[in-house]
Amino acid sequence: MINSISTTVYMPTEIEVENISKNKIKVIAYPFKSGFGITLAHPLRRLLFSSTVGFAPIAVKIDGVTHEFDSIRGMLEDVALFIINLKNIRFKIKNDEERVVLNYSFTGPKEISGSDLENDEVEIVTPDSYLCTINEDAELNFSVIVEKGIGYVPSENIREDLDADYIALDGFFTPVKKAIYDIENVFVEDNPNFEKVVFTVETDGLISPLDAFKNSLEAMYTQMSVFNGLLDIETPTDEENENINVEFGKLLQHIEDLNLSARSFNCLDRAEIKYIGELALMSETELKDLKNLGKKSLEEIKQVMENLEFPIGFEFEDGTKEILIQRIKDLKSETNEG
Repeated sequence: MINSISTTVYMPTEIEVENISKNKIKVIAYPFKSGFGITLAHPLRRLLFSSTVGFAPIAVKIDGVTHEFDSIRGMLEDVALFIINLKNIRFKIKNDEERVVLNYSFTGPKEISGSDLENDEVEIVTPDSYLCTINEDAELNFSVIVEKGIGYVPSENIREDLDADYIALDGFFTPVKKAIYDIENVFVEDNPNFEKVVFTVETDGLISPLDAFKNSLEAMYTQMSVFNGLLDIETPTDEENENINVEFGKLLQHIEDLNLSARSFNCLDRAEIKYIGELALMSETELKDLKNLGKKSLEEIKQVMENLEFPIGFEFEDGTKEILIQRIKDLKSETNEG
């Protein structure tokens, strides 16, 4: 008989990805034991903003302009508004360079938008973003430094590395526009004290929202791995996890789903066998020794388990058996608590 006392944290088994639009998704994971949803979700949200690589204009030099509160003859916008509009345009360096210097020259009359700034060095992810308007007598010459980075860097930290004729800009590198999460209750074996985490992730197009989510997970794993060398923490391999997820879909179902005869079901129920996986873990001898289990019921149970491809005495791969035992322990424990 499997002990109902829980000795490890319950492991979530389900994940779904819902595509809302090109640059927006929902990632849904469940079930988490109460309190563990936010434990995972909160740091992941922070990492989405702080660990995803992006590109941003970090400095601009405009002919005839000495500071950001200046104005330009023949341009509708003043320099301060020009800079705000420039920071809203999302650049992406096409090659492996960490930094590029882009030089532009425009004559009026012209309304300039993001698409006018694309060239062999950069792609403009927001081509419809408005920059400025110049009249028929105006000529606008400017240079922009675009750099690859992470998170947010204030202009004060950028200014010291620039030539004197450049205006430093705050570097908003993160391509993540939105990262929010909701914690919802979800039932597990009639117990409502489990949680579902629903992430909503939106990017500006520099990176897909799913890749941004993956990057944040990789950053979390990398940061946590610092403890592995000293503490020798063991985790299941990808192959073990894949096998476990496929097999557990059936093995964690209730024995009622086997549609056994009343005699066979009642015998298992009196023995406190609740899950199909418990039968797969038993040997034929252990099954025969159950009180009041007759020969006919024995053959029925054996046949049903054969049909599921988990015969009595099934030989699990290394590590899978122990994890299955623990998951059934957790399920029983949670059911008892509920």
